[in-house]
Amino acid sequence: MPQLFSTSRFPSPFSTAFPTRDSVVAALRAAGCVFAEDEAELLLDATRTAEELTVLVDRRVTGLPLELVLGWAEFRGLRIAVAPGVFVPRRRTEFLVTEALAQAPDAAVVVDLCCGSGAVGAALAAALDRPEVHAADVDPAAVCCARGNLADAGGRVYAGDLFAPLPAALRGRVDVLAANVPYVPTGEVALLPAEARDHEPLVALDGGTDGLEVLRRVATEAPRWLAPGGCLLVETSERQAPAAVEAFTRAGLTPRLAVCEELYAHVVIGVRE
Repeated sequence: MPQLFSTSRFPSPFSTAFPTRDSVVAALRAAGCVFAEDEAELLLDATRTAEELTVLVDRRVTGLPLELVLGWAEFRGLRIAVAPGVFVPRRRTEFLVTEALAQAPDAAVVVDLCCGSGAVGAALAAALDRPEVHAADVDPAAVCCARGNLADAGGRVYAGDLFAPLPAALRGRVDVLAANVPYVPTGEVALLPAEARDHEPLVALDGGTDGLEVLRRVATEAPRWLAPGGCLLVETSERQAPAAVEAFTRAGLTPRLAVCEELYAHVVIGVRE
């Protein structure tokens, strides 16, 4: 699903009793939605009556992110439930999952740290052969959402800061440690699109002064939790990638940087030798 943006608040978009596809597209386009046609199809598919459609379009044109209007986000072919106040998974993060599967195709123990909705853990669980899945997030709303998304995989989700809530029995056993840490520098949070800035928790966006504070904490502690040959994967930006690689090296991991130009995704992978 594309990440979409609206620009301002609008009155009810329909002047007729029954909204048509064209009127939905027109309302979305007027609100600044770049992919108005795609959004219209999703909203039409999600509703059964004109009244339901009108409510959803009203929510969208007043600035609510499309994924929160629908109640789900598409991620690697899965419908991941999302809720107000929970970080919405990005398409570029699918590349992190791809790299994790390439690095550890037989992973038996997976940890999704800073899990948000649990999208990464759910995608890994769907692709691997019945792995043991654990996830953690400091935000209670994210923990609740992730528990729902990981229920079918038997995933266990914990509330707390980074590694603190994880069971001690996981130390030295983790094959894939995926950490979609916040990496926006504090001074740049205000520059984010309104859909992120106004609707997603600050703790999921703000990575500290240079955007790498949480990443460094994760890298430092990761070797204690990884199994021999296990890997840590963290998404970062192109600008931050060299410093992120250095942080992995200092933590004793063997790092490499993977880049996907199509998704503009940068993932640092660190292996415990």
